[in-house]
Amino acid sequence: MSTATKNHIGRKISRIRELRDMKQEALAQALGISQQAVSNIENSETVEDAKLEEIARALGVTVEGIKQFSEEAVFNIISNTYHNTSSDTSTLIASSLNYQPTFNTVEKIVELYERLLQAEKDKVEYLERLFNNK
Repeated sequence: MSTATKNHIGRKISRIRELRDMKQEALAQALGISQQAVSNIENSETVEDAKLEEIARALGVTVEGIKQFSEEAVFNIISNTYHNTSSDTSTLIASSLNYQPTFNTVEKIVELYERLLQAEKDKVEYLERLFNNK
C-alpha cells in the first residue's frame, strides 16, 4: 500500500463502511446527507475533524480507528484469530459464535430508530409548513 493510500482518510472510511457491509446510502442517511456527499467524502484525502467524528459514530468506530485503519492489520487479525483446523462445520459455527462486538447492538438499533423517527418528524413538520403557506 502506497503512502498516499495509507493517509487517504476517504478510502479508509470507504473500506470500513464496506467491511461493515454498509452501503453509501445507509451511511448518508445516518449522517443526514446525500449519497453523493458520502461519495465525495470517500474520494477526499482529508476530512474535517467534526465530520470525521460524525462518520466514526455512524460507522461504530472511533476517529482514531479510522485514522489508524490498515488493510494489512485487518487481515492479520483475521488470520491470527480464525483457526479452522477441522472440516467439521460445527467447529466453524462454534468459532463464529464467540464473536463479541465492541458496541451494544441494541443501543445502535435504538439510536438508528430515533434518528429515523426524528427525520420523519422533521419531514412532516416541513410538509405542514409548505401546506400552510399555500
